Parts: sequence; C-alpha cells; structure tokens
Amino acid sequence: MTAPTINGTRYPQPIEDLLPAARALDLPDGEAFPSRNRLMREFRIGAPKAGELLTLLKTTPAPPPADTTAPATPDPAPAPAVPEAAPPVVPDLLPAPEITPPAPVEQVAPVSRPDTPAPPAPTRSAVAWPVVLLALPAFVAIWSGWVGLGGLTGFGIVHPLPGIWDSFSINSAITLPIGVETYGAYALYVWLSGRVPDRARTFAKWSALGSLAIGALGQVAYHLLEAAGVTSAPWWITTAVACLPVAVLGMGAALAHLVRTHD
Repeated sequence: MTAPTINGTRYPQPIEDLLPAARALDLPDGEAFPSRNRLMREFRIGAPKAGELLTLLKTTPAPPPADTTAPATPDPAPAPAVPEAAPPVVPDLLPAPEITPPAPVEQVAPVSRPDTPAPPAPTRSAVAWPVVLLALPAFVAIWSGWVGLGGLTGFGIVHPLPGIWDSFSINSAITLPIGVETYGAYALYVWLSGRVPDRARTFAKWSALGSLAIGALGQVAYHLLEAAGVTSAPWWITTAVACLPVAVLGMGAALAHLVRTHD
C-alpha cells in the first residue's frame, strides 16, 4: 500500500501540506470534520499524525476561496520528502541475562602410544647393606661345610701349576662353595630382576631353586657324616659331589647364553 498522491508525490507529506487535502474530503451529511480513522486511511499516516491533523482542521479557519479571475499560477515545486519520525524506542526493563563464565578446562595428561612403556615413577630404593651382615655368618658356615664335605669325598690339596710354580698349592674343596653357592645367588638375581627374556627367567628360576636345594643337602650330608665320625663319604655322595663343578659350569654357561638372547 502507498500513500495518496498529493502535490505530485507519494511520500508522506507534512501536516501543512495535508491540511488542504483534508478540508477537500467529501464528508457525509451532518459531519463537519472527517474522523481520525478516515484521515489515517486516506493519507496512510499514523494515529499521532492523524490526531494532529484533525486538531488543525478544527482550530485553523479555512482560507477564503481563490479568485478565479486571477491568472493561473503554476503548481509549486514538490516539497522535499520528509521521513516520518520513527517511534521512540522503549527501553527493555527486563534484567540482562547473567552470563556464566565457562568452567576452566582441566589439564589433560598427554597420552602416550599403547606400545610405548611409561617411564617408571621415581621411587626410593631399599637399602641393601643388611644383606652383608646376613651373608657373613652364612658364608663362614657354608664355606666350612663344603670344604669339609670335599675333604670326605676326595677333594684336597693339589698343585695346579706343576713345573711352573711347584710351591703353589690350592685346596680343590673350595671349588664347591664358590661354584654352587655363587651360581645359586646369581641365578636368583636373574630370576627376580625381571629384565631378561622369559626363557632365561624360567631357567634361572628352576636352576636357582635347585642350586639352593643342593647346597642345603650338602650341608646336611657333611654334618651327618661328621657327627657319625665318618672319615670317608659313601660312594654315591662322592659321585654327586664330584659332578657338582661340571654341573655348575654347564648351568652357568647356559644361563649366560639365555640372558643375551632376545627371542
């Protein structure tokens, strides 16, 4: 819908320009002025402007009729378009919404690849010096027991360097405690360390337990023979004790080989 053409323009006109057109409207009988609704409908204006125009119609006297004998004058130039005033902006009385600050993002620990082992947490290692106090008396008892059993089974003083160093002699019985007990302690360490392949751990486990068991049996055999006053061990004890150095050499070589494999 567009405003009626007044003075050659369709844009909203000032009230002064609409006043003559309002007086020129055809009115029903008995009405001196048009209604506000008709002014709004005829001139496409708002209610405030229509009310002001109706007030001017009632308060401003109509101009006298123009003289028809006077020469015709050209229509005045169209008035510049005046934009209709925008309605006042009503402030929003509602309270502004409260903005909740975002929750702080928790620091996420970096996730490593599944196949990458996590670095071990630093822990304080336990002290190991009490083991020395425990090992000293055990060393004396084990050493004397194996050397004594070796003497009962044929181990004794030998000259390992004849023709080179004739005066050098050694008691071959010391090979028993050095070989059996040293291998048992080393195999126990390899088993419990957890830093070797599975095959090496399994072999170290059973050989360590076997070495410790043989060491205990050797101590029992020596003390029983000594208590019974036996000066020469039976043949089956002599046979078992004579095989110990060879068995220790074989188990030590096998464990060293398994520790270095990565299969």
